[in-house]
Order: sequence, then structure tokens, then C-alpha cells
Amino acid sequence: MKNHDRTVFIIDDDEAVRDSLKLLMKSVGLEVKCYSRAAEFLKTYKTGQAGCLILDIRMPGMSGLELQQELLNLHATLPIIFITGHGDVPMAVQAIRDGAIDFIQKPFRDQDLIDRIHAALELDAQTRTKLHKLNSIGRNMDTLTKRERQILDMIVAGKPNKVIAAKLFLSQRTVEVHRARAMEKMEADSTADLVRMVTLLRSQ
Repeated sequence: MKNHDRTVFIIDDDEAVRDSLKLLMKSVGLEVKCYSRAAEFLKTYKTGQAGCLILDIRMPGMSGLELQQELLNLHATLPIIFITGHGDVPMAVQAIRDGAIDFIQKPFRDQDLIDRIHAALELDAQTRTKLHKLNSIGRNMDTLTKRERQILDMIVAGKPNKVIAAKLFLSQRTVEVHRARAMEKMEADSTADLVRMVTLLRSQ
């Protein structure tokens, strides 16, 4: 994923901090959007936007922690890095428990923040790849007939064709045909691949 496909969103009520961070992001070739208020960001944010969020933990109006909760309610996957003052560390720890990937204390070295942002962007790319795969598996699963899904469940449970045939009162040849169709619809290269797909989908 290229840098222009993803954005570093910066939310901080301090204009000097926003301007400084904006220049820093542009200096390393990253797309950046800045906001002075959390509510302002929420109005423009589109679920599914690639990138990461640099978020001040204390702000007038909606706090950084409150914005984090709003994003959780929206099932947003955007990685969050909190910027904190010394007294905010306990809150930052809580933010990590709620899913933020990191926090960095003021004052911080530019390179430290850049390193964490690149790590966040890589995590975001990995998450999106996984979600895309899950969505694809789910769509393929929806194309299965009731019988194919029954047989799929038994394959995943480790049952051989002979056992599946006996349990469903089918011929072994019929089971083999349904099994082949299910694997084709699921775009599985092997039984092991099929099991991995279904396990991944059910683990969510």
C-alpha cells in the first residue's frame, strides 16, 4: 500500500502541536489531516479509511478516550497512538487496554513517533488484508447449499468421507461430489486450506 493510500489523522487542540506534527509527517512523505476537536474528526471520518490516528488524550469537549470509545462503537479498526503528558499515563494504560496500540509521552523525539506511526500503518495494512480475506471467505460460505455446509462442517471436524456418508445416509460418491463443490466454491486448494479458512472465520 502506497503512502497516498493511507492517512495519518492528527487530533490535538494545540495549534502549534498540530502544525509541528503536520510538517513532520510531510517530511517523511506521509499524507496527513489535522483536527482541533474530536467531534470535528468524527464528522468527516469514513469507516474503512486506511491509516492511523495520533490522538491527544486531554482535549476540550470530547476527550481522546471518549473518541476511542466512539470508534469502538463504530467497529473502526484504525490504529490509535495516544500523545500524553506525564500525568496522563494511567489513562494511557487504560486506553491500551481498550485497544490503542501505543502511547508516547511529551516531549518526544520525532524519530520515536515516526517509528511508531510506521508500525501502526503496517498493522493497519495487515488488519485490512485479514478483513478482506475474512469477507471473501464469508461471501464464499454464503454460496454453499445446506448439504454442502453440513459436509463442510464434518470435514472441518475431521470426519472422513465414509463416516460423513454413513451419518448423512448418503453414498460415499455423493459425499465426494458435494465435498468437491464445497471446496471449489470456497476456493480452497486443499482440505487443510479449507479447515484454515473456516477456523479463521469462526475465530472472529
